[in-house]
Amino acid sequence: MSSKSQTTPRELVARLTGVRPEEAGVVLLSAAYFFCVLSAYYVIRPIREEMGVAGGVENIPWLFTGTLAAMLLAHPVFAAIVSRWPRRRFVTVTYRFFMLCLVAFYVVLNALPPGETAAIWAGRLFFIWTAVFSLFVVSVFWSFMTDIYRERQGRRLFGLIGVAGTLGAIVGSSITAFLIESLSPATLLWFSIVLLECAVACVKGLDRRTRGRVPDTTSPESGDEVIGGSPLDGIKHVLASPYLLGICAFMLLFAIGSTFLYNIQAAVMEQTFADPDERTSVFAQINLAVNTLTLLTQLFLTGRIMKRFGVGLTLALLPLLSIAGFLALGAAPVFVVFVVFQVLRRAGNFALAVPAREVLYTVLPRRDKYKAKNFNDTFVYRAGDQIGAWSFAGFGKLGLGTAAMAWTMVPVAAVWLGVALWLGRKQKALAG
Repeated sequence: MSSKSQTTPRELVARLTGVRPEEAGVVLLSAAYFFCVLSAYYVIRPIREEMGVAGGVENIPWLFTGTLAAMLLAHPVFAAIVSRWPRRRFVTVTYRFFMLCLVAFYVVLNALPPGETAAIWAGRLFFIWTAVFSLFVVSVFWSFMTDIYRERQGRRLFGLIGVAGTLGAIVGSSITAFLIESLSPATLLWFSIVLLECAVACVKGLDRRTRGRVPDTTSPESGDEVIGGSPLDGIKHVLASPYLLGICAFMLLFAIGSTFLYNIQAAVMEQTFADPDERTSVFAQINLAVNTLTLLTQLFLTGRIMKRFGVGLTLALLPLLSIAGFLALGAAPVFVVFVVFQVLRRAGNFALAVPAREVLYTVLPRRDKYKAKNFNDTFVYRAGDQIGAWSFAGFGKLGLGTAAMAWTMVPVAAVWLGVALWLGRKQKALAG
């Protein structure tokens, strides 16, 4: 066999992953960055959920309302930082601010005896803070990715980078699951602090590698430039741009549908399983199925689907699935239908919708990648949660059951489908 016919290991990796040899270092650092960010969040997510319940289930809707208010306050502060400092500095400052908050929570949670009023209020504050933290750290990560990768690279590589995030979520959840019996919740916060510092190291490494304008791996704008502008630019640009408003609508409609499905889940699970431990086991199995399907899709399908069908059709797959799923759930609101729909929808979001949605920002100027994107990812997303939660409660007071609730989401998903296809056409035009 001639050497020309042999496939080298690097060529094999390129074929399987879509990563070109000159991109390997940047992609590996990007993957490590996402792994650290999601690991840091998933370490503290179970702690946050327990603190939310400890304060009384009836208070959870108000905690989400508090989260929405916190998002509205936090966005202009972040945008002001973006306006004044270069990329490397404001990304680093953002993550280290959250690290400082975790140190403060460690001190407070250790000082307050569990069950006392002060501890319950500290838990509520931690619940709201974690909701802000989870959206901000992920939004900043994807903003950075859209800043250092070109549009075509995003279509090819964002799904693969997402694999590292999925693995990070699994590792972070495992840390808490295995260590919570031997370590206090406050002590576990240090794992998140260390992981965030590792994320900062990845940011610095990526900034160094992309500052030299490696061919086809950098944005047309220099990472050392200060974006400038007003702290309210993100909000203003979203309201003034049909394209950004379209992304806003896409996020809002997704969040509304997800909130409805979350509430339907509670009803279906309560009707099917009486034992709380059995319900916990089923939730764990659903999460395992979602993570497994997400990993397989990200590894072997996401890049190929976006490359073949484009961003618009890739975005449209989740609304199409949602229309079919809500129709099926309305016709047969039973456990099996719910599980199949939930697993496919969540995996489809993580593996296809999120990477495609992030590619939408690659054709925009840097100010919109950080300011407008952050507004959509944080405040708009939580606004969708609020609309969905209070709408579901209102329909419930009108006497609508599980099937009727599912039916109400069909026209919402149809509008969502139209928005996805329109965004795909606009993105293609802007990409040239």
